[in-house]
Amino acid sequence: MQTPPHTSSKHGLAAGDTARPERADWTMDQGWEHYSAEEHGIWKTLFERQSRLLPGRACDAFVEGMARLPIGADQIPDFRRLSDTLMQRTGWQVVAVPGLVPDDVFFDHLANRRFPAGQFIRGRHQLDYLEEPDVFHDVFGHVPMLMNPAIADYIQAYGVGGLRAQKLGVLDKLARVYWYTVEFGLVQQQDGLRIYGAGIASSAAESVFALDDASPNRLGFELERVMRTQYRIDDFQESYFVIDDLDELLALAKIDFAASYARVQDQPDHTPGTVLPTDRMFTRGSGHYHHAKLQGAAA
Repeated sequence: MQTPPHTSSKHGLAAGDTARPERADWTMDQGWEHYSAEEHGIWKTLFERQSRLLPGRACDAFVEGMARLPIGADQIPDFRRLSDTLMQRTGWQVVAVPGLVPDDVFFDHLANRRFPAGQFIRGRHQLDYLEEPDVFHDVFGHVPMLMNPAIADYIQAYGVGGLRAQKLGVLDKLARVYWYTVEFGLVQQQDGLRIYGAGIASSAAESVFALDDASPNRLGFELERVMRTQYRIDDFQESYFVIDDLDELLALAKIDFAASYARVQDQPDHTPGTVLPTDRMFTRGSGHYHHAKLQGAAA
């Protein structure tokens, strides 16, 4: 089994002053005309690999969004053209950033329906592992879902909520909601479980593991349960949370999380692989993948 990409959050302390660009909002020109033939070729390799894997795995909204966007295998997409299409559909645009950006900058962009996308693309030696989200993760993984009105509104609400969560000192709780939905979420469709999270959709290995492997738990999404659940940033997830419909996220976007923060603040966290008696079970995982890695590390 391949090692999955390290899909970190788009924001956080990793964005230090040394990476600070000239603009206060950390945006930069994409410089599309400066991508090399090799860089376009890496995009093509990644795009074609995922395009072979995702039929029957990606949710209908992802497939529809991809079909409507000016995006294909032959070249890295031009953010200006993507933004034109997104703006007409959901009022979003894609802005180029150098990589990770500070929390407040990230949230402000989302709150104003601007999606910050890494301008760079990984090297060929990084096809299966990358520490920072690049243009493939951000554009291939995230942008098709921004064509869906429910997701578009949900991610904007996350930006607004992130600014508030910073002030309340509960950002870690909200970050878990983002992780287990926008990055690693699954949705129940009539034809089965499907991927909508960008961290899965952009990863060749995890797009198979998340749906097909017997190891992970697949549990019904419950807000406060997710707020208390730790996650992995350097390997496959031990648990995935399943929503019944994308409109479930739209409902989340309309509620005030303050009461939930208050209820979970003094409660203990759950480890990534924990299964509770109250969990709604889609799949009880065997845990064999992570158990084997632990045994190997201990040997």
